[in-house]
Amino acid sequence: MIKKASFVISNTDYKKCPAPVMPEFAFIGRSNVGKSSLVNMLTNNKNLAKTSGKPGKTQLINHFLINDNWYLVDLPGYGFAKVSKSIQSTWEKMISDYLIHRENLVAVCVLIDSRLDPQKIDIEFITWCGEQGIPFVLIFTKSDKQGKQKTSANVRKFLDSCLEIFGDEPQYYVTSAQTGEGKEELLAFIGEEVEEYYDSQK
Repeated sequence: MIKKASFVISNTDYKKCPAPVMPEFAFIGRSNVGKSSLVNMLTNNKNLAKTSGKPGKTQLINHFLINDNWYLVDLPGYGFAKVSKSIQSTWEKMISDYLIHRENLVAVCVLIDSRLDPQKIDIEFITWCGEQGIPFVLIFTKSDKQGKQKTSANVRKFLDSCLEIFGDEPQYYVTSAQTGEGKEELLAFIGEEVEEYYDSQK
């Protein structure tokens, strides 16, 4: 359960991020996947992350301190809408440098729009994470926007794509920022990982 959540700092360089002494969970996804809404739902703070109808609102590495013992990191979306190629490549380098070099990163939470068939850009991103040895979990968003059957079918299609790539299904959660679906399960997973992180430091 999240009792306390506060914004700490925004950066363009992972080297300027807070000292890597607490476990971090990074949230990333395609533009307009509902990332800010999910972050706000998880933290019980509708104003914590900036929400916007305009994709590409998050443009920095944003650190939020949770319960004084772990960081939630809000990363810029990929598949950016209406930004120049130079800005896009700058963002991509910033994100990849952070993901590859951040030593206290426990997992990347990759947000997937549950309304859609598997998107090439999402598949490419998780494939890259796999190649780099970056641990990730899938967070399917917007489950309230269609019937359960449609959500399940789209989740299944995506997991089948993962099976083809990795020969295994990644851990995943189905969520809705509107109804709170998946909140307890996702926070329970993070809680266990936080405990393990500190245990391993002893």
